[in-house]
Amino acid sequence: MAGRSGRTVRDLRRGNRAAVLRRLYFDGPMSRFELGPATGLSGGSISNVVAELVEDHLVEEAGTVESDGGRPRTLLRVAPSGGHMIGVDVGETRVRVELFDLTLTELARTERPLEHHRYDVEVVVGHIRDGIAEVLAATDVAPEQLLGVGIGVPGIVARTPGQGAVVHGQTIGWDAVPLESLLRSTCELPDTVPYFIDNGARTLGQAELWFGAGRGSHNAVVVLFGSGIGACLVTEEVEYGRPLEWGHVTVQVRGRRCRCGALGCLEAYAGAGALVDRWRDAGGRPPVGADEETALAALLAAAHPAEGAEADPVALAVLEETAEYVGAGLSDLVNLFQPERILIGGWAGLQLGTRFLPAVRRYADAYALRHPADRVSIDLGKLGPDAVTVGAASLPLADLFARGGRPATHGRDRESATG
Repeated sequence: MAGRSGRTVRDLRRGNRAAVLRRLYFDGPMSRFELGPATGLSGGSISNVVAELVEDHLVEEAGTVESDGGRPRTLLRVAPSGGHMIGVDVGETRVRVELFDLTLTELARTERPLEHHRYDVEVVVGHIRDGIAEVLAATDVAPEQLLGVGIGVPGIVARTPGQGAVVHGQTIGWDAVPLESLLRSTCELPDTVPYFIDNGARTLGQAELWFGAGRGSHNAVVVLFGSGIGACLVTEEVEYGRPLEWGHVTVQVRGRRCRCGALGCLEAYAGAGALVDRWRDAGGRPPVGADEETALAALLAAAHPAEGAEADPVALAVLEETAEYVGAGLSDLVNLFQPERILIGGWAGLQLGTRFLPAVRRYADAYALRHPADRVSIDLGKLGPDAVTVGAASLPLADLFARGGRPATHGRDRESATG
């Protein structure tokens, strides 16, 4: 029966379960006594919800704590064995697959290289399939125990009724690739296991905002620097983030050719490969045959050598110019969205590191409007190179919260899981 608000008793029960589960997940262990004021639920509702979650093996006891003059109170926490998630990062140099328990503790991982940035669809699908099989085989986790498989990919992800998630990855040569249906026909997982496929910047943003430097933010942007560049906007209205193709804003009219085919994109100046190419074009000497991570490390070492060695002025000039492009790009985000925090992640962003930040902040402040610029902080993310897989694995977790701890188990749930 629906009330005046249109919410049914089932909706209310699901909301109560979600409130308790989320509070225990992010702030636990907690006692039943503490859960009441933390969630706004009555003592009777807390007792009923906790009993259900314990029966569903999602919550367990975690010791006791002394109370003021009364009996010790039992602490509750989310049960690590209450479910498992797989996170996949389709990155620039490798496909990384990790298996997590319900508390996002890593249980197994595997990586498969992508040779020369080759994003052949069959190869990537095969890497994901084999990686999933490998991490499951390394543990005693049965496929039926999976809450879902989260996958972060480059490009724009569209949802279709017939094919599920379809990836438009212009920079990697993917034109409407039906990734979800390909995985369903390839991976040996039960049909009830949902796939959650989204832009890699969004999964990075999800991880940083739940577990990293963005926790507690009401309006933040998380940017990803690798070979490509992306961003994720998270506001109170868009809790789990909206991916932004920020790497393809124009920072130089008729400028360098970007991987997407356009001229003057930010990615054509500040993406890892483009940055190394600009160093080479200016007279620098990247290691011959090195991959992007090694070449970028060489550029940083040339600009900031060991104590006593002379810095390479060409490398320093390239980094300074790159900081200006990045700062100008960040100023667009500041002016458009007025975030309270901007966090820089991705393997290249973390490799550029703290030495790069002061110049980026200086240029962002110079190009942005004064009022929003005075109210934003620009920092590095905290979660390191695994942030995309952690964020990808948190997509099934977010869906579990939304369902009040009840996993998706039928066709309609699976379709909405990718929405």
